[in-house]
Amino acid sequence: MPTTKYLAHPTAIIDEGAEIGEGTRIWHFCHVMSGARIGPRCSFGQNCYIGSRVTIGENVKVQNNVSIYDGVVLEDDVFVGPSAVFTNVNNPRSAFPRKDEYRPTIVEAGASIGANATVICGNRVGRAAFVAAGAVVTKDVPPYALVAGVPAVRIAWICPCGLRLPENGECSCELRFRLDPAEMTGEG
Repeated sequence: MPTTKYLAHPTAIIDEGAEIGEGTRIWHFCHVMSGARIGPRCSFGQNCYIGSRVTIGENVKVQNNVSIYDGVVLEDDVFVGPSAVFTNVNNPRSAFPRKDEYRPTIVEAGASIGANATVICGNRVGRAAFVAAGAVVTKDVPPYALVAGVPAVRIAWICPCGLRLPENGECSCELRFRLDPAEMTGEG
């Protein structure tokens, strides 16, 4: 009898050919498609879908009701809040399948996507960036940016620890992260 190195709830469906790293937890009613690549120590809340051409790094946390479609890459330490949405076709039509037009979406290491946020395909969410709950990402999000709204715009800079940076760019956390002031002047 083969032993798995990950935990999957009995209601989860894991298709043959999915790669799942050690210590990963997959909860109720999830479906992981064949070909999906998931790193170690990840967690998928109830009712998640992971497509066959998805790559997920280490220590990624995906909350309930998230579908991660083909073309999405979540790098290490990414957080995806409940009911967040990823797309993979720019102009979907039922009568005109466009599977050959999937656009990649990259969420870089340490970034967070808030609850009910939408990330439109073909965009990159930069390292340690934070997409606020309900935001709609229609263009690339710079590293360390806090974006909010519809469409999402940069409203502040954020430290990798998750604290909003004051105007001097120096965080109060023990990381002592400091953003180059020249980068703080650009619009996100």
